[in-house]
Amino acid sequence: MITIRSSTVDDLSLLLPCDRHIAEDELVRILTAGRILLAFDGLRFVGWLRYGLFWDEIPMVNMLYLQEEQRGRGYGRTLVTEWERRMCAAGYRRVMTSTQADEDAQHFWRKLGYRDAGALLLPEQATELLLLKELPASEG
Repeated sequence: MITIRSSTVDDLSLLLPCDRHIAEDELVRILTAGRILLAFDGLRFVGWLRYGLFWDEIPMVNMLYLQEEQRGRGYGRTLVTEWERRMCAAGYRRVMTSTQADEDAQHFWRKLGYRDAGALLLPEQATELLLLKELPASEG
């Protein structure tokens, strides 16, 4: 059974060997802020979702990563769904992510209801697609 929990700084040793897209001091800052969700299948660590705030107001997935042998089992969908639920409960009405145009991840995000919202053109890199999703109004 999959469980998802917010990160703490104690998770640094779990993530540091895997997340090579971020400096250690920044990873510590984000861990302390609890902006990483960790997924476990039983006791086995299967992946994580790291997020920030675009324009300081729209939650944005910066990294969704699943251990290679755990891909294609629904863990990514479960992580994103839980993250969206938490963002909705916190009062956010939309969320974002991005992926390069030459990556298959864009199809995953579109299946989850994310829509193209723009692009970023950086030299010597494939076009970065910006994807947006409107969240349902929270109940209560």
